[in-house]
Amino acid sequence: MDRSEGFGERLLGVLLDRAHEMPPQLIAPLIAEEVARIGGRQVSILLQDYEQLLLVPLPGRRLTVGEPEPISDSHAGTAFLRAIPIEVPQPDGVRIYLPLLDGSDQVGVMAVTLDAIDDDDRRLLRRLAGLVADMIVTKHSYTDQFFETRRREPMSVAAEIQWSLLPPLAMSVPQAALAGILEPAYNVAGDSFDYALNDDILHMAVIDAMGHGLDAATMATVAIGAYRHARRARIGLSEIYAFMDRAIAEQFGPDHFVTAQMMRLNIATGHLQWVNAGHPAPLLIRNHDVVQQLHSPTTLPVGFGGDEPQLSERQLQRGDRVLCFTDGIIEEHEVGGEQFGEEQLIDWVNRIEHTEEGVRAVVRALSHTLKQQRGGITSDDATLFLIEWRGGAADHLATLE
Repeated sequence: MDRSEGFGERLLGVLLDRAHEMPPQLIAPLIAEEVARIGGRQVSILLQDYEQLLLVPLPGRRLTVGEPEPISDSHAGTAFLRAIPIEVPQPDGVRIYLPLLDGSDQVGVMAVTLDAIDDDDRRLLRRLAGLVADMIVTKHSYTDQFFETRRREPMSVAAEIQWSLLPPLAMSVPQAALAGILEPAYNVAGDSFDYALNDDILHMAVIDAMGHGLDAATMATVAIGAYRHARRARIGLSEIYAFMDRAIAEQFGPDHFVTAQMMRLNIATGHLQWVNAGHPAPLLIRNHDVVQQLHSPTTLPVGFGGDEPQLSERQLQRGDRVLCFTDGIIEEHEVGGEQFGEEQLIDWVNRIEHTEEGVRAVVRALSHTLKQQRGGITSDDATLFLIEWRGGAADHLATLE
């Protein structure tokens, strides 16, 4: 076997070897130097803003910093939403936009210009973009630089708390995918979601804490913390509800509550289980149309000491999607006017399902469209969380070809 280090391996190896001690502000110049070795120039790193409207250039030495790119109408946005490289011929060469993927979560986009591009360049740049994404996510936890780039307007303290609580907004494996979005991005308080994939079981929860501001954010933090603690104890959904219920009641008293939807999806079989604690019924989407609401017996919201909730079950078909949402989506209305309502929500879900690809693109387009249809206002938190079951297996990913 030839174990000699090739050019591409050396290039990626330098980045990997230095990443452990690399201060965040030196990531940009190192990336620019690495790209220059293959003839690349005009390197830009674009990060998604919190409203999921723009890809914002990260400032940094040797980086090209231009204007933010709209996600819905730009080459960078196409690469971001579809998670594929986009090549754009230019008079001085080729501009390539590469999605920055950490796992399956889209962090942003890296843009590079080359005189010409071949398959070796494409392979090397794709792998370089993967390393860049990993570095950004790793360094994000101990710098404000990336946060400040993504923030386009002042953010409330409650929203700061909620964003720090959230998992990545999207996840995808061969058998399943999910994506979520929260509005108003800079003032969200009581809404949140969480998930974890443990072996073949995908655990999910969507919550809505009563009220607004810091009180709601604090309650949501306790609710999600209690959910994670109980989930990691490997107990059933009914027991998870009881644990969360006690935590909220003991911390906040009898006049506070959190509505919640807790789910488990076996990604190998498509068997879905859920418990509803005063939450709106999810929508089942099949072949890009809403086929029914998943009505189920509900118990009292978390914190009110309700009876043991009844477990609901459903066998999904491959390609089925389940959309969870909080009441801010359907209860918004102008003063004296009618609520937005579930019928309008279902109508817009059907329209957008037929025009967008992938759960992340659907959730993003749906959230922004619904806000426009509600008159551009979001007086209450409005959260969407979409799950898709694909079936199949992933064992081939653990096998070297």
